[in-house]
Amino acid sequence: MKGARGVLNYLIVCIIFSVTCNAHEISQIVSKVKPSIVGIGIYAPLGRPTNQLRGTGFAIGDGTIIATNYHVVDLELDPDTREQLVVFIGSGKENAASQAEIIATDPAHDLALLKIKTRVPPLKLNTPQQLADGTDVAFTGFPIGAVLGLYPATHRGGIAAYTPVVTPSVNASEISIAMMKRLKEPYFIYQLDATAFPGNSGSPVYELDNGNVVAIINKVFVQQTKEAAITNPSGITYAIPVKYLQELVDSL
Repeated sequence: MKGARGVLNYLIVCIIFSVTCNAHEISQIVSKVKPSIVGIGIYAPLGRPTNQLRGTGFAIGDGTIIATNYHVVDLELDPDTREQLVVFIGSGKENAASQAEIIATDPAHDLALLKIKTRVPPLKLNTPQQLADGTDVAFTGFPIGAVLGLYPATHRGGIAAYTPVVTPSVNASEISIAMMKRLKEPYFIYQLDATAFPGNSGSPVYELDNGNVVAIINKVFVQQTKEAAITNPSGITYAIPVKYLQELVDSL
């Protein structure tokens, strides 16, 4: 009896040690990723407010290339307020705006690459491959904007499914123009069991064991297609696989 109790205690200690080590390793990965996260927005010296955060981005390559969603930067700048597309770099209230230039876009997969002069620690893109359902991932970005400053938030979850970007409607009246365009050339995306918000658009989704980017959060573009016929949006989070980002980088 004593022997059995001893074995049980040993197993409990091993489990606690394993969980503690795993949590420590994850926190290290998150700390490594955070410096690479930037805000994407507008700087208008004659406008009010002066700074507007539209979404999230992250550095790749040599650190001067920023990846984000196309819908985040698809805008017309107001010359009257001297609006400029900028990347907000830093943390808390200590951040700086670096003017950005759009150097490549892929509207079909809602991706864009920006170029800035300031170097940001880059993230590594994972080898393009389909992740298995149940794979643990995390994403870091700005879910509620930057009202109080740049404070990136991290959410953990898993790959729930690898699903088509378009969900066919049962009623022809429910088919939107966006649906019709994507039905012609459908592709697959990741569905996550974690909740993202509009400010998370452009956030990197990364593996918890190495911090490599496997996908990009897309909260608006995909949802308008897949959930257009849903009266009450489900709040499901979608992410564009990294292989499409790699193709855009290679096009440069």
